[in-house]
Amino acid sequence: MSVSRASLAAVVGIAMHLGIIGTPAVGASPEPTGELTLRQAVELAFDGNPDLAAFSWEVRSGDARILQAGLIPNPDIGLETEDIFGSGPFRNFDSSQTTLSIGQLVELGGKRAARVRLASAGKEVAGWDYEARRADLAAEVAKAFVEVLSTQERVALSEETTRLAEEVLNAVSARVTAGKISPVEETKARVAFSVSQIEQERVNRSLEAARTKLAATWGSSRPVFSRAVGRLEQVTPIPSVEELAGRISRNPDIARWAMELEQRRAVLAQERAVRIPDVTISAGIRRYRETEAEETALVFGAAIPLPLFNRNQGKILESRYQVSRAERERQAAGNRVRAALSEAYQALAIGYAEATTLKSVVLPGARSAFESASEGFRQGKFGYLDVLDAQRTLFDARGRYVEALGAYHKAAADIERLIGGGLGDPSKSTETKRGSTE
Repeated sequence: MSVSRASLAAVVGIAMHLGIIGTPAVGASPEPTGELTLRQAVELAFDGNPDLAAFSWEVRSGDARILQAGLIPNPDIGLETEDIFGSGPFRNFDSSQTTLSIGQLVELGGKRAARVRLASAGKEVAGWDYEARRADLAAEVAKAFVEVLSTQERVALSEETTRLAEEVLNAVSARVTAGKISPVEETKARVAFSVSQIEQERVNRSLEAARTKLAATWGSSRPVFSRAVGRLEQVTPIPSVEELAGRISRNPDIARWAMELEQRRAVLAQERAVRIPDVTISAGIRRYRETEAEETALVFGAAIPLPLFNRNQGKILESRYQVSRAERERQAAGNRVRAALSEAYQALAIGYAEATTLKSVVLPGARSAFESASEGFRQGKFGYLDVLDAQRTLFDARGRYVEALGAYHKAAADIERLIGGGLGDPSKSTETKRGSTE
């Protein structure tokens, strides 16, 4: 089966962002029961995704169409009897003539070569469509993997929130018991602790849903891996949108149109070949019974249609229109990819700016404020509301940071799908080339 590994390039960059260095190699991979990397997830999806497996049969069918297109027409055999069931001497078979002949249609105008060219172009188009589906699947897996990673972080964050809420509740309860603060403060702390438990349960369920969605990409109804592994916090500066736009030619959705045009031109060439009439040549043996001794003779014939009215004008004109249509569709496909790239780039830039700002400015300040409020509360300098507000600020900031990281990596996966490679140096990223794999 002639397909390339090009769609793997769409996850190389995101794999590097998540700390999974190296180009994944496709092969039969058992589903891991322990930790799962992005490379393993992509391999599992390429091996087991039912939609991709079904699509691959279309590529295989191209070989069968090429085989069929190269076959010459079958010969035909004929038997003809004349001068029977008439009147007088032709009343029976005594004066009959019987001819046994064999005929062969000889195709002219390069019809067989045109059929093979069309079938070959069709196979190449199917190969690029398969490649686009692989790239779609790679991006889908990358985003599902990022969702699992980010949800795992949110689970850890919710567990820490619950733990801190419990510590605060214990501290408040001790101060209430000592008569230093009002019991109302203990009620507020207990409510905050209950809310954190509810949030923890919600996030746990979200993680299970994200794990199930990821496992579905390789056709599994239930995930068996324990956890996804990657460095979600690894964020790298992004290239300019102009640089990325210059690399969209590697996108299989665009690259396929060169072969789509070739297929449309092959249809036009075939229709032009059809207008040239074919010749049917025949040869046979004729047996005469009307003579005293039954005699035989050879007969030869040739037949050719006269192209007076139907010269396939309509099909030729239609094929020309389809070529012009393909050229416009190619331009439209490029415009769609550029528009999608612009949208994804904005999401990537926003995610990058938000993640870096939260990490360098917001999180350190929120953490320092929470530590100061907690220490001051234990020393009796601050009230519980001060601690609660500082805690809420810290964990809201950490939650937004995780969301920004997830949005950044998902946008990176979308862009890598659109440019057919990684976000890094294009000279180091995998080029979209068509190779042969079995």
